[in-house]
Amino acid sequence: MNFQELNYILCIAKHQNLTKAAQELYISQPTLTKHLQKLEREMNGKLFVRSGNVYTATYLGRRYMEYARKVLAVNQDWEKELQDLTSYNEGELNIAFPLMRSSCMVPQIMEVFHEQYPGVRVNLREETYAIQERLLLDDQLDFAIFNEAKPHPKLVYETLLREEILLVMPEGHPLASQAVKRSEKEYPWIDLRLLRQEPFILHFPEQTTGQIALELFEKYGMNPPVPIRTRNTVTCVKLCQKGLGLCFIPENYMKNIELKHPPLCFSIGDEDAFSPLTLAYRKGAYLPAYARDFIRIAQQKL
Repeated sequence: MNFQELNYILCIAKHQNLTKAAQELYISQPTLTKHLQKLEREMNGKLFVRSGNVYTATYLGRRYMEYARKVLAVNQDWEKELQDLTSYNEGELNIAFPLMRSSCMVPQIMEVFHEQYPGVRVNLREETYAIQERLLLDDQLDFAIFNEAKPHPKLVYETLLREEILLVMPEGHPLASQAVKRSEKEYPWIDLRLLRQEPFILHFPEQTTGQIALELFEKYGMNPPVPIRTRNTVTCVKLCQKGLGLCFIPENYMKNIELKHPPLCFSIGDEDAFSPLTLAYRKGAYLPAYARDFIRIAQQKL
């Protein structure tokens, strides 16, 4: 059975006449006749008996049409549901986020997205690192958002933002007065080399911010003491506020975490102190319109 044949037979039964059925179907009568004859050969039986120009369904024809109506009804139900799905009323997104990033990124994105697509279920997969590898291996993920972006030929990348990695000092630190306000910078600029003897609280090297810190130290010929390492950015900042060391934090994270007393933040004015926040999905993967809208909202909000 195919949908075209089902409609042809039902239309013949409706009019009991090939000419009228062909007119409604916008095909020629010989074409309709050929389809009927072909189908009857395949079924090894007559679907209609002819009396003059009147076609009356046989028992085989009536049974065929009972199933035809059921099949077409199911197909119509599916087309309606498909319309609902592609009208963004229902759906599901599976998105991988960096573990420490989701808390400062997801609320502002989801507030707008959920208002537009309340029927789309979003599953957030919070990962520690190596998110790109997870995306390549897990075909259940629609896309992933992460910092590290070593291009892979099987992935498509879109940049959400390019954010600065800020230096954080505790309030009252004596070197804070060395910072200079620059018109093109939102944060005061400080020479990183002034801090070569200061202790630092760092992320681990496999984390983006931890790797950037090590690269900056090498660039500036620094080897500061690192008494504490942690994967948790909030822990970094709170330890810094206790005076246990300086730390680095992504700008977008700093703007979205809630702290009783915001720390002092500085720009070090170095191009290497920036990190792209990237969204990636598998090349050739179908992204429904609501997924594309999620990306658009993320780009706008971040």
